[in-house]
Amino acid sequence: MEALDVAALRAVNALFALAFEDHASYAANPPPDAYLERLLRREQFVALIAEQNGAVVGALVGYELEKFEQARSEFYIYDLAVAEAARRQGIATQLIASLSEMVRKRDGSVIFVQADYDDPPAIALYEKLGTREEVLHFDIAVTAPLR
Repeated sequence: MEALDVAALRAVNALFALAFEDHASYAANPPPDAYLERLLRREQFVALIAEQNGAVVGALVGYELEKFEQARSEFYIYDLAVAEAARRQGIATQLIASLSEMVRKRDGSVIFVQADYDDPPAIALYEKLGTREEVLHFDIAVTAPLR
């Protein structure tokens, strides 16, 4: 696997904007090249792509989370998407398999991912590959001091 560059990471953002129908989050305010270059140099940042005919058709972005209670890491899949025309070809499964191999080499203990209730294909994929956990997720705004 070759290291991604800034252009490839921008292609990943474009794919995510389309796949998630979320232009505001992924395309409206792109970070500068220097920011992406720093991110790509971080060992804890993982970005994997699948290409067909030179175009990015699938991507997985994740993070390694080093634990404190034991000398181990967990890996979080932050985003995973496949272009509509390339779906149902095993691309998402292959991206997760590639991440899994990377996690094994780094002595990671688990890969985890969140899925929206209104995304049955993602839920089906993750149930096929792992164990479903029922958890609550909270977003805590950091715009004002907490009291």
